[in-house]
Amino acid sequence: MVSIKDIAKKAGVSISTVSYALNGSPKVTAETSAKIHAIAKELNYIPNAAARSLKKQETKIIGAFLTNYSGAFYGQLLQGMQDSLSKDGYELIVCSGKQSHRFLPERMIDGAIILDVTFSSEELVKYAELGHKLVVLDRELDHPNINQVLLHNRSGATLAMDSLIEKGHNKIYVVTGPKFSYDSNQRLQAARQAVERYRHIEYVEIEGDFNKPSGESAAEQIIKEYTKPVAVFCLNDEMAIGMYNYISKTEFKVGEHIHIIGFDNIELTQYTQPRLATIDYSERKWGALAAEQLIKLIANKPVVHERIYVTLIEGKSVQEIR
Repeated sequence: MVSIKDIAKKAGVSISTVSYALNGSPKVTAETSAKIHAIAKELNYIPNAAARSLKKQETKIIGAFLTNYSGAFYGQLLQGMQDSLSKDGYELIVCSGKQSHRFLPERMIDGAIILDVTFSSEELVKYAELGHKLVVLDRELDHPNINQVLLHNRSGATLAMDSLIEKGHNKIYVVTGPKFSYDSNQRLQAARQAVERYRHIEYVEIEGDFNKPSGESAAEQIIKEYTKPVAVFCLNDEMAIGMYNYISKTEFKVGEHIHIIGFDNIELTQYTQPRLATIDYSERKWGALAAEQLIKLIANKPVVHERIYVTLIEGKSVQEIR
């Protein structure tokens, strides 16, 4: 591999002069700098990122840690992060799995955005104590080096449940997400609280996993138990889409026999028939705001915890139950 020593030898200058030139220092004349850059290009020189990060104490790389890469949810979220980071000269890498956790203690990245249940809260606080800058999207942690950018999960779930109850439904299913999911637990708690205000509501929970197969499985159970029109609040849209898929193969109709509300407003919801009612927010804004907050943390600027607001999108061709 070509080093700056090779460039210095061919250019007939010192190693420090090459280093200054490649880093844009005004200590080197324009003529000498041009000569050194030309030789570096000729020799196919590639800067050593590890050495550069040791010297500057930065990599200009941010890690986004996700539980997994599946589903249609992450695209806009990551695009929002990338949009904000690129404005400040940062690159984004997307990580998943426990082996990638070492990127933080080994300082391969300048900071991290966390939406990953494989990180324990204790582990994140430990890294924060060591000076690492973190933004969490999936839990509440109190530390000067950790910022929270969370969804208004509770208000979204309340909007969904109130909408179903106001339409006259008196039997409501809730299809949950994974037990370890912060978002699922927040939505579930709000759904339970909403039902407690109405004693006449028959309320049933079905365990899901935030994916289409668990939505299909929930739909199968609901149809087996069906005696009258019911409503279903799926705690994310992936499960709601799975439910649509299963029901479409039966004699039952969404919006007539089974009324469904999801959460996330992923793109696929626009193409369901009838259009899926869902809780909407901007995934791109969520990602962008998380990145902005992390850049402030890295620069030691003050930050406050943020919340992403949500709204209800009503489904089309919905039959109200009276």
